[in-house]
Amino acid sequence: MIEGPPARGRIGYPDRMRDSTSLPSTILTGVLAGVAGTAAMTAFQRLVEMPLTGREESYEPAALVEKLLPIRPKSPRARRRLNYAAHFGVGLGWGAAHAALSRRWNLHGARGGATVFATLWPADVLGLAVAGLHAPPWKWSGVDMAVDFTDKMVLAQATGLAFDRLQARARGL
Repeated sequence: MIEGPPARGRIGYPDRMRDSTSLPSTILTGVLAGVAGTAAMTAFQRLVEMPLTGREESYEPAALVEKLLPIRPKSPRARRRLNYAAHFGVGLGWGAAHAALSRRWNLHGARGGATVFATLWPADVLGLAVAGLHAPPWKWSGVDMAVDFTDKMVLAQATGLAFDRLQARARGL
């Protein structure tokens, strides 16, 4: 038997914990949480993942912007700045999406981060493959899959933690 959507409050906390702030305020909180999540992911990549794997810095964010917009950096330094801006731009998008999904499904904590990750990561991976920026995931090595999975899970969980903290602070908790 196929069931309809869950009752309000059933996925996350009960309705009494449901966010009562406006949607724009919630999305702004998500964007701020996305900045924190991206900073956490970047620190994890630089301090843990890249030293362990020997992976060089990825310019995939800059390549995405260059493919979608008429932006062509004139120097390596300008491309690196574009890369960081695009890297954080992606994180802002994850934060806004986290806010919208958390509000809609009443998600909180690690469960909320995992749910948002499960929603966004496949689209992230497939979208970049469709854009021609990397191979489809079924052609990746196990190491490449583990690296991308872990980096984006750090992003999702750190964004979720920051979002929950900012929301609690806004409610005076």
